[in-house]
Amino acid sequence: MYFLKTIWNFIKDSLGFINTYFKSIILLLILFFIFIPSDDVQENRKPNLAKLYLNFPIYESETFAQQIESIKKNKNIKGVLLIINSPGGGVGASIEIADMIQKLSQEMPVIAYVQSLMASGSYYAGMYANKIYANRGALIGSIGVIFSGLNLEEVMQKIGVKTQGATAGEYKEVGTMMRTWSMKEREFIENLTNEQYIMFYTDVIKARAKQLKTKNPKDFAEGKVFSAKQALELGLIDEVGTMDNAINALVTMSGVSEIVWLKKSKIDTYMDKVMNGAFNKIIMSSMPNMYAILR
Repeated sequence: MYFLKTIWNFIKDSLGFINTYFKSIILLLILFFIFIPSDDVQENRKPNLAKLYLNFPIYESETFAQQIESIKKNKNIKGVLLIINSPGGGVGASIEIADMIQKLSQEMPVIAYVQSLMASGSYYAGMYANKIYANRGALIGSIGVIFSGLNLEEVMQKIGVKTQGATAGEYKEVGTMMRTWSMKEREFIENLTNEQYIMFYTDVIKARAKQLKTKNPKDFAEGKVFSAKQALELGLIDEVGTMDNAINALVTMSGVSEIVWLKKSKIDTYMDKVMNGAFNKIIMSSMPNMYAILR
């Protein structure tokens, strides 16, 4: 009992210390990352290439837009390495990022490199790169769309919970979780999903017109995930190789003689490492089922 009390007091005191000095700790960390000495010999040279990361589930596009804005602010940047490791996400956000990459690829060379996963919405987003390289162990594709929802009707009946409310419009409750969808609602959802699916594979055909070995969506756009080798055979990517291969291609296309990467701030770099580590664990624990909305 005394031991448990000691442990509890230690935890309570620790939480109290953190709560009291939290702001001070954060300030000290910021100062540490700002003023920590750097032995980077590139610090005084102007960057000419940049890395752009698409390594998160796609539910918004603002974070990605901020990366592009940082790159465009530097007029010396001649090319971009787009590093992809994402399971996809929402239709709208994926299209917004796709439009950003398409526009950027028209202004400077953009070489995409797939580390592990370029699936669903992240394929949509990254397919406008000038060239797509993929790790030989990467998974690519999952081109399709899903609209899914729970049906909690039986659970609610068992626990005695009923819903109530007022709606105006026959389809206002489309996708509800509180009951089985009506035939009209299901037909509406299927038509909407099919419309977005057609848009998805049509855009893939346009974006990869020269590379695709077939224009039949049944061959590449039925939600299948392909190995890098299979994706190359279909024309969904351009090369199976390493990140160094992708960087060499970027150097050639951009015409730079010596690479000087655009650096992130020390705080951003540290936070990226933390977030990427956590995200990679989530992906590994949830594959192959984690393909969000576009799949």
